[in-house]
Amino acid sequence: MGNSTFLLLLLSSLFIFSYTSTAICNCNVGIYELRRGDLTLKVTNYGATLLSVIVPDRNGKLDDIVLGFSSLDQYKNDTTYFGGIVGRVANRISNAKFTLNGTVYHLPQNDHGNTLHGGRIGFSDVVWTVVDHVRDSHLTLSYESYDGDQGFPGEVSVTVTYIIMDKNSFAVKMQATPINMATPINMASHTYWNLGGHRSGNIFSHTLQLFASAITPTNDNLLPTGEILPVDNTAYDFRQPRTIGSKFNETSDGYDINYVIDVPLNRKHLVKVGAAREPSSARKMELWSNQPGVQFYTANMMNEIKGGKNGAVYENYAGFCLETQGFPDSVNRPNFPSQIVNRGDEYLHVMLYRFTAS
Repeated sequence: MGNSTFLLLLLSSLFIFSYTSTAICNCNVGIYELRRGDLTLKVTNYGATLLSVIVPDRNGKLDDIVLGFSSLDQYKNDTTYFGGIVGRVANRISNAKFTLNGTVYHLPQNDHGNTLHGGRIGFSDVVWTVVDHVRDSHLTLSYESYDGDQGFPGEVSVTVTYIIMDKNSFAVKMQATPINMATPINMASHTYWNLGGHRSGNIFSHTLQLFASAITPTNDNLLPTGEILPVDNTAYDFRQPRTIGSKFNETSDGYDINYVIDVPLNRKHLVKVGAAREPSSARKMELWSNQPGVQFYTANMMNEIKGGKNGAVYENYAGFCLETQGFPDSVNRPNFPSQIVNRGDEYLHVMLYRFTAS
């Protein structure tokens, strides 16, 4: 099946997907499984966190390709954001403040005087309500973000739905609606991938392709400078497939940068963000989204995390993240695409993954 046919079939169901059930829990933390064929996902309603994704390799051997902890309690003290849905505003906000409609909003300083991933208690640090769970279909979670939540203005109703699309693909659908006033919204899925298996070592041998011709460069505190620069003739150019490690020594300490996704002028649906492949297992992951940016991060600050799944110890570069998103610090960069969502309007962020092995 070609990529265009695949997308049309999946999008027809993805964008009309909705739920009508009432909440089946609102306080207890649990683990919820989604399965179809050889594809299995496990998600917890703590932080709407993706705990594991199990897929086969070229020989049919199943393995978990998502980094994570061995117990749910460890996620409550997690500073790596393993698998969490981060927000209200993902990535960094400079000086932990922004101005909206003439009012200055002050946020928690949890990253060198700046705000990272929504503040000290962001969306990845709260218990979500389980709205609906059908094991071979979907899991829908909701959260009511109150006015002043981590300093952000207005009440926001948020839902995240994990959807099994077929035997080798799934989607993450993030929606949010401001109830009483405009507010910035920029959610992201912070999953760490290693297609060789979550405890198979570093990700240098993975081949990566990103359909992005520019980046938003950063300063020493990983804040955007406000520029948008082409990747030509730099270590950031992944427009043609190459191994992640091939130009690693040309970076300061690995990759942690927002890419500007190449978006066709006549875009009506999702666009392909990129693809990664691990040579030993031949597992390949493709990603589509409707967001303008993607943060490519190579787990540069793992610093020997113990207590991983199956006794794993995760060293630096043990996984990589592809976090589709709005541009970092957009609330303070008027030349970046706006993340302000007005009262009653809907924020929609869709990620679609497909896995193969050949």
